[in-house]
Amino acid sequence: MTSNRNPRLRAVLGASASAFTILAAGAAMAQEAPPPAAEPASDEVEAIVVTGFRASLQSAINLKRNESGVVDAIKAEDIAQFPDLNLAESLQRIPGVSISRINGEGRQITVRGLGSEYTRVRINGMEAISTTGGTANSGGTNRGRGFDFNVFASDLFNSIAVRKTASADVEEGSLGATVDLTTAKAFDSGKPQLVLSAGASYNDLAQKTTPRISALGSRTFFDGKLGALLSVAYEERRLKEEGANITRWATGASNGGFNSASTIPGYTLAQINSADLFAPRIPGYVSYDIENKRLGVAGSLQYKPSSDTQITFDALYAYLAGTRKEAQLQALGLSRSGAGKPQTIIRDGVVENGNLVYARMDNVDLRTQAAYDELNTEFKQFTLAGTHDFSSNLRVGALIGYADSTFTQPISTIVTFDRANSQNYVYDFRKGRAPQILLGFDATDPANWSAVNGTSEVRIRPQFVENQFSTAKVYGEWDLNDNLRLKAGVDWRKFEYDSYGAYRASETTVQTLTPAQLASVSRVFSGLGRNMDLPEGNFTAWLVPDIDKYAALLNIYSNQGIYAMTDTNNTSARGQYGAVEEQDYGAYVQAEFKFDAFGLPFRGDAGLRRVHTKQESAGYAAVAGAIQRVEVKRDYDLTLPSFNLAADVTDTIVARVSAAQTIARPGIGSLSPGGDVAVQGANRNYSSGNPYLNPTKSDNLDLSLEWYPSQGAMMAVGVFYKRIDTFVATLRREAVYNTLGLPDSLLTGTGANSGEVFQVTQPVNSDGGDLKGFEVNVQQPFTFLPGFWRNFGVVANYTFVDSEIDYPTSQTGATPPIRESLIGLSKHAANLTLYYETPTWSVRGSLAYRDGYLSQVPASDANIVQGTNETLNVDMQASWNIRDNLKLSIEGVNLTDEFNDQYVGYSDRLNVYTHSGRQFIVGLRYNF
Repeated sequence: MTSNRNPRLRAVLGASASAFTILAAGAAMAQEAPPPAAEPASDEVEAIVVTGFRASLQSAINLKRNESGVVDAIKAEDIAQFPDLNLAESLQRIPGVSISRINGEGRQITVRGLGSEYTRVRINGMEAISTTGGTANSGGTNRGRGFDFNVFASDLFNSIAVRKTASADVEEGSLGATVDLTTAKAFDSGKPQLVLSAGASYNDLAQKTTPRISALGSRTFFDGKLGALLSVAYEERRLKEEGANITRWATGASNGGFNSASTIPGYTLAQINSADLFAPRIPGYVSYDIENKRLGVAGSLQYKPSSDTQITFDALYAYLAGTRKEAQLQALGLSRSGAGKPQTIIRDGVVENGNLVYARMDNVDLRTQAAYDELNTEFKQFTLAGTHDFSSNLRVGALIGYADSTFTQPISTIVTFDRANSQNYVYDFRKGRAPQILLGFDATDPANWSAVNGTSEVRIRPQFVENQFSTAKVYGEWDLNDNLRLKAGVDWRKFEYDSYGAYRASETTVQTLTPAQLASVSRVFSGLGRNMDLPEGNFTAWLVPDIDKYAALLNIYSNQGIYAMTDTNNTSARGQYGAVEEQDYGAYVQAEFKFDAFGLPFRGDAGLRRVHTKQESAGYAAVAGAIQRVEVKRDYDLTLPSFNLAADVTDTIVARVSAAQTIARPGIGSLSPGGDVAVQGANRNYSSGNPYLNPTKSDNLDLSLEWYPSQGAMMAVGVFYKRIDTFVATLRREAVYNTLGLPDSLLTGTGANSGEVFQVTQPVNSDGGDLKGFEVNVQQPFTFLPGFWRNFGVVANYTFVDSEIDYPTSQTGATPPIRESLIGLSKHAANLTLYYETPTWSVRGSLAYRDGYLSQVPASDANIVQGTNETLNVDMQASWNIRDNLKLSIEGVNLTDEFNDQYVGYSDRLNVYTHSGRQFIVGLRYNF
């Protein structure tokens, strides 16, 4: 599935192995070095102060070493100064964590092969979800439990902790990990703080420069009893993402097959139109022009009236406002039945491994389209927490909180022009990963395009998603003696999800434009292919609709006449409607203990968590041939034990064992009892939810051994095993619409008919399986080396994960399942950072490797799998402390301009091949 994995992985692993060798050598040198000569007695003690990136690493090591379970962390280098500009990109430096990107920026994470749906994120101790939108190639709109990290500026946060093992006092809901994000607090520093920073960001593909500013102020009052902090961060980003967009491959037999006059040397017509030959469905090129504005505000008030009582109020606000413009040219007719593919004649072609990789065709229907989207996310969270010590051995605490993440896409518009039966169309996938496409005509000439009622489209699809969390918990701790602490607590969480949207009654009902009108509402897009190495002769410019001029001429946003918007009375819009309310009532008891055995000191915890979940979901579905709003209620109980034990084998070696049962609840968007008939261009889909999905439950075992040979140095090896009882899989099949039991009226205005084949999907509980793997983590400052070499250091890690499950292919089991890797699982992941740091200078370069992974099994259009190929991202950071309180920094992100390379099928058929350029950031930071 992955074409060139081994050389790149070996390069990262080779460098990581060198880091381990240096770690061992450094430890040996430290142990073998003779003791220093005695110095004259002195009243002064020399203090070695570690600052900057090394201090961040040391702080994270201290946290990891002192925990009973398996925890990895990232700490801010200084107040309002996180190591990376994006939280997800910081997280990928942690063993076992991989990220998915949107517009060149980290969006969601995968932990130990388990995707974002299996990972909980807490902000300041409270669970939260943040939701954004994206292109179909980057995951679309988030309607699940996954957390979109690109909403937040990293300057607002002080630390990230990834808890890979469970304990009873941490709320349930994750199989991969619980990620704790913590914003800066007023009591973090005992002195007044004022930090200002300003900078600029440049993307070499968009060739635009945009601003970045942030500020943080903090101080305490009344002899340190009251503290206040306010942090603000604002940035703008302008970038492009462009490349090939094939929209999968389909068999020759699909959509009625090719015209009977088609010919390929060595192949009969029956072989051309068979299920054994695959051809690209909608080959084309696309360019996205993206603008984002991101505002973040974090505030903290802390009150400590006595040494026994502390109250903290935290507020976090984020607003991500974006626009996305699209220009795309595609051969739509190759995936359209009727007047599309059955009229297309293959004049010449080449087949390799069952794939039609080159073809020259006549009578190909082409489409040019422009899209404009406004995508906004507003996130707000408020938490109030307090602790009180009744005595030195009895304390209580409480937390209440509310969080809201609202995604709005008030404008989502696509306008298309078409060209029917175009001659001498050529595509060729043999000239490189990016295909050559020759159009055979001047695509920039308005006279070569048309806008025709019944064929061309105007899609207007605003959509909205809101997630709300409410939380309350109370807990207590009682120290029975120095070696035993009892903890108990109760908690309540309420999650509310609401999704809705609107569509036109018929998207193919448009005004037929005269040639003069079409010319007046169009523009030429040009410049495709920068830094892309397109094959010679490929088109780089074409005519696209100008949506602003089109809207002004035809008043498409009037909500009247043929442009009137519909909601629940429209089949496609109904699919956007869904509501879920989930309430979780939890209680736990936990013992934390210390003891000596076998001559070793042990520490750990053992606990039990009991949870009751009430779930209500609603959506629109076909009932007795009519569409009705359907509501489903259910509840269930869970009992989850956990155990963590750590032993200090020596002063420098820690061994750990952890065992627990954990659960992850089904994705929110999957729980709707409703269904969605979606017709878009040549795509025909019917998807439905499943409110009776069971949570995924896992029995987990973790073993690790950690070595801390010197300050700032660590080597850790961990193995993990999960026995997972069930996964939520997507049951995918093809069916003629009139066999689905749905009324034909749902197709009114869509341009589809009841005799066409639809892609039918529904989430179901499938059999579970085993997930197993290991992690290796190395950190080593080269302080044992002489001269300037002592200023170097390295951080490296490698993770291997393996899991295969059976994906169902039918509800009855009549067809055998597909056995494949877990969706989102990368078997290999590795990270390497080499840094150089002095009190004045700091430079570091990072490599982040992620193996290929699957995104869909079974895939659509008779493809067995769909996935993403490996990535290797290269980043760099450098800073210069001009003065003690003034720093200049420069950062380069994605320096190799890594491509988003997606495929379908085991023969690596190209699906998506886009890039977003390199990002460079320059900034000044002043600390008063």
